[in-house]
Amino acid sequence: MRIGKSIYLDHQATTPVDSQVFAEMTPYFAKCFGNPHSTDHSLGWESSQAVEAAAATIGNLIGADADEIIFTSGATEANNLALLGLARRAAGGKRGRVLVGAIEHKCVLAASRTLEQQLEYDVQYLPVDEQGLINLSMLEQHLSEEVLLVSIAPVNNEIGTIQDINVISKMVRAVGALLHCDGAQAPCAIDMTDMAEFADLLSLSAHKIYGPKGIGALYIRRDLHPQIEPLIYGGGQQSNLRAGTIPVPLCVGMAAATRLLCSSDAVSERKRLRGRTTEFISLVQSLSWPVLLNGPDAARRHPGNANLRFEGFDAQDILRTLQPYLAASTGSACTSGIPEPSHVLRAIGLCTAQADGSIRFSLGRETTDEDIHYAVELIDHALERISRSSAVVR
Repeated sequence: MRIGKSIYLDHQATTPVDSQVFAEMTPYFAKCFGNPHSTDHSLGWESSQAVEAAAATIGNLIGADADEIIFTSGATEANNLALLGLARRAAGGKRGRVLVGAIEHKCVLAASRTLEQQLEYDVQYLPVDEQGLINLSMLEQHLSEEVLLVSIAPVNNEIGTIQDINVISKMVRAVGALLHCDGAQAPCAIDMTDMAEFADLLSLSAHKIYGPKGIGALYIRRDLHPQIEPLIYGGGQQSNLRAGTIPVPLCVGMAAATRLLCSSDAVSERKRLRGRTTEFISLVQSLSWPVLLNGPDAARRHPGNANLRFEGFDAQDILRTLQPYLAASTGSACTSGIPEPSHVLRAIGLCTAQADGSIRFSLGRETTDEDIHYAVELIDHALERISRSSAVVR
């Protein structure tokens, strides 16, 4: 898709709000604006019913009930509530260990460090292979009755690796531990229908699935509710698990986006997206520059993900040269203004130079064949310009 001059290939960072989603949200900003926690009048009841319906729709995506869906400000808050909320209630008990995938999102890793530093949990990070797949034998070695929680994302946000959550869940539950999944990237990549059977806690985000920013949800298995310490205290909303007035329009928008993922077109849409991504990768690799694919093959990767390594180039140079005509991103993060190599790419065995030469292109449902062909031309021209400039400097 094109936004002004730019071809947008950064859908794993965020997606545009679908027009149908926007249409369903709109009445709840000005017409049906009642506080869903106002129990004394019909406007409040109307909003409350809209929130309950939204929770039921989101629950249906993963095979959960409405009362097991807790709305949050996004997946980051949901991940924090899952890890910190559970660990704070269980602190000092016999289960003092937590296992976390080495390529989890930064917010999961940051919350895990908090468990170590503030709550004195023994947190161990599970290694992955060159495709980003969790080393299951290592997981089995680390699992014991001392483990409280295992946190593994079904779909990675940088290289798109799809984990076998079914197998992982059986291993985790065999020792009585709980499984948390950061599912922010999963709904556009895999069938989520039975996910609540495998995960005990599951984080979701609306803006990764063509819904609005600022809203997410945490699925918490019903019997686990008493074991979660809230992060936010107040009026006791959402079963005393997350206080604050629920943003009705955003909940409605997240539900509308979820409903589209449950449609009969979802499977064929993922298939079309995978085919287009495969073509894009092939076209880029057919250029006269050395380009390698990071991570797994198509069968085990998010259908819109193409994390490409440009040997001998710096990703930031490429992206700057492409502006304002193509939007993509690196796996790098800036902490206090200091660029760092992607922890995901380092975990799959890349050196710093290889990680620094990698760009994540992520295609979406509105990406066209024309978009990818033009994007490949832009990339070719950018590499040519950088190569000429480097030759002049030398």
